Amino acid sequence: MTILQTRRRFLASAASVAALGGLSSLVPAVARPVWAGAPLRLAVERRVLEVMGKPASVFGIRQPDGTSGLFLDPGQRFLVDLANRAGEDAVIHWHGMTPPYAQDGVADANRPLIRDGASQSYDFEPRPGTHWMHSHHGLQEQRLMAAPLIVRTVEDRRADAQEITVLLHDFTFKDPAEVLAGLTGGTMNHGGMDHGGGHGGAHGGGHGGHDGAMPMMDHSNMKGTGGMTMAAMDLNDVEYDAYLANDRTLDDPEVVRVERGGRVRLRLINGATSTAFHIDLGTLDGTVVAADGNPVQPVSGRRFGMVMGQRLDILLQLPAEGGAFPVLAQREGERQRTGIVLATPGATVGRTAGLADAPAGPVDLSLERRLTALDPLSQRPVGAAFTIRLTGGMAPYVWTIDDRPFGEHRPLTVRKGQRVSITMVNESPMAHPMHLHGQHFQVTALNGTALAGAVRDTVLVPMNGSATIAFDADNPGRWPLHCHNLLHMATGMMTELVCEQAI
Repeated sequence: MTILQTRRRFLASAASVAALGGLSSLVPAVARPVWAGAPLRLAVERRVLEVMGKPASVFGIRQPDGTSGLFLDPGQRFLVDLANRAGEDAVIHWHGMTPPYAQDGVADANRPLIRDGASQSYDFEPRPGTHWMHSHHGLQEQRLMAAPLIVRTVEDRRADAQEITVLLHDFTFKDPAEVLAGLTGGTMNHGGMDHGGGHGGAHGGGHGGHDGAMPMMDHSNMKGTGGMTMAAMDLNDVEYDAYLANDRTLDDPEVVRVERGGRVRLRLINGATSTAFHIDLGTLDGTVVAADGNPVQPVSGRRFGMVMGQRLDILLQLPAEGGAFPVLAQREGERQRTGIVLATPGATVGRTAGLADAPAGPVDLSLERRLTALDPLSQRPVGAAFTIRLTGGMAPYVWTIDDRPFGEHRPLTVRKGQRVSITMVNESPMAHPMHLHGQHFQVTALNGTALAGAVRDTVLVPMNGSATIAFDADNPGRWPLHCHNLLHMATGMMTELVCEQAI
């Protein structure tokens, strides 16, 4: 399993982005300096995963020893060779990283896909925290082309806490393109960059005799019918076959051995395609200490909401008497749940049902309102302010920004160094987790109420609500701003932030 020799080299600096006149040119890549050290190796490849006793062909992003994703030590560079052995073209986005534009892992007119059998090299300074990696091509992310990306700090090493990383997914036995076609009626109306659509994800599809994930169709006509309200229908687009925590369901959950009286740092990643979760710690008290990899003032509780693309770091203090402690993720609006079990030596691990006693409510802004950044933005005037509307709906199944799908929406253009403010107003019938590439932002207002919120890269904008974010545009490039519900992005809910070099 050697790294294949065909390579395209990305740049190691933002010089890959042209100056104010345009962003289309990339300067030639340069050889790595001899002192850079040996790169880490990752491969995008196929694997067979057993879900509820049935085999499924899915993707993985793994190191040569089988480790899923990357775990970097303090001060370690993101020096990676990525080999594509997926059997189809792919590209991997380093979600949470703020690399130079050419290394972001998004395919567009300036940045090609990694062809099947080829490799790509990356070299940049990573951003500390709990992050993840996933495909940004077609619907491959739904086929589990995703993995953790953890960058530890010196403080993490000193914390004397056992680290446990949990990557959450929603899962379908069906071809994701079929699922999307069921929602759209087989039509797609979006253009421009290859950030979605039904192509690129149509492999390793369904199994005969299994209905697979079923789209929730004709939402506009469902009021008062079948005992299901419009509000309930609008929480979720699709009924999935299973919900996974580290590739496993609660029929056979991962059991992680922990110490009596020990401390645990949970690194939770919502890698689901279109499912928000409530994290339920059961009898344990938890303290949120980071959101999207960025430290926050501690917030305590036993239940926390997470939308797609978001991450939470939660500290746990286990009781001295020990025991078995499920850490669960329940789907919003539903009873389905997944999770892992923390168990001390000798503890009896009982069965945890895959269905909760009652449906969960929607994930809302209750946690977001309580989060405060430990390292907030400095006070300075806003140089560029935008308001965008999140639009679209269920019938037809098209999600847009300012009533325009990607390719028709005018990008938000800023100059390097400007303080930028973006207010996102949700006029659509669903909530949207909005993710910005290339920058981390501070949440500065929710539903029009100002706050000094968390520094993040993904924020929930609730139905009939709004969120305002602010950041200093210090990373030149064309950066996608999109809903992290993959099905919404695939049908058009995306634009770009174009950060141009200052004159």
